[in-house]
Amino acid sequence: MAGRNPGTELELGRISKVYVNRPAVVRHAEQIKKWKTLKGNWQGAWLLKAVTCIDLTTLSGDDTPSNVQRLCFKAKHPIREDLLKALDMHDKGITAAAVCVYPARVSDAVDTLKAAGCNIPVASVAAGFPAGQTPLETKLAEIRLAVEYGAREIDIVISRSLVLTGQWEGLYEEIRLCRAACGEAHMKTILATGELGSFANVYKASMIAMMAGSDFIKTSTGKEVENATFPVGIVMMRAIKEYYWQTGYKVGFKPAGGIRTAKEAITWLMLVKEELGVEWLTPELFRLGASSLLGDIEQQIFYHVTGSYPLQHELAMA
Repeated sequence: MAGRNPGTELELGRISKVYVNRPAVVRHAEQIKKWKTLKGNWQGAWLLKAVTCIDLTTLSGDDTPSNVQRLCFKAKHPIREDLLKALDMHDKGITAAAVCVYPARVSDAVDTLKAAGCNIPVASVAAGFPAGQTPLETKLAEIRLAVEYGAREIDIVISRSLVLTGQWEGLYEEIRLCRAACGEAHMKTILATGELGSFANVYKASMIAMMAGSDFIKTSTGKEVENATFPVGIVMMRAIKEYYWQTGYKVGFKPAGGIRTAKEAITWLMLVKEELGVEWLTPELFRLGASSLLGDIEQQIFYHVTGSYPLQHELAMA
């Protein structure tokens, strides 16, 4: 990943008078939905870029070592080899950006990827995921265990109550402690934007998370009623841009939850390019949190190469 954001002192003056023009944000988001779909080789290129930014995820109560192993294999070989050869991309090291699991499954993922001889990082959710309703001491212990098991990235979730009650100092301190518990592991901070009440709160929580040293800010756990949406993405990216202008540090962005189609993935990439610039279009600064997205992307690449959609048995299950 790129040079880490060390965070800053808490500066409440940056957020005390925040105003978000909701109608303008919503209007911009509606325009995004009308963007023309890419075709031909351009579409193929953007789809492969999306693949390299996916945190391939399984966060189910019935996760087992065997399905984590299968996920790791898919992360290493996200697109069928013959399809990559047809695109002359078979030797470009196309893999998923990371494998994301619960702390109890981190060792399974680390061992599988090590045995496969690849350096894809393992990310672990932690800090009371998904609700965040866990004592701080337990959150920090869970983070440390995930790192001890071999996770190189930690996706923490904030206490939404701190945002909803305006306890910005408490939110800052909690995230700072989580960052310290991560050590060398990079930290993505999940804001659970669908539960924050307003765009202004989303912007404020984004700024506080970056001041506290987050390497990424992430929209959702994927377990909320409302997950990654374009309006929320716009607000978060505007906060990232503002933080970069003020500090010179680039913080990554990760939309997660409900992103299931190749078209949606491309739209998110295009939105990041428009709001933050092409330098953010790398796995170091942009991720897509998804479990089923890769299957649709591979289908679209199959169609791009062959001119027809695959039969059910022609693509490996993600």
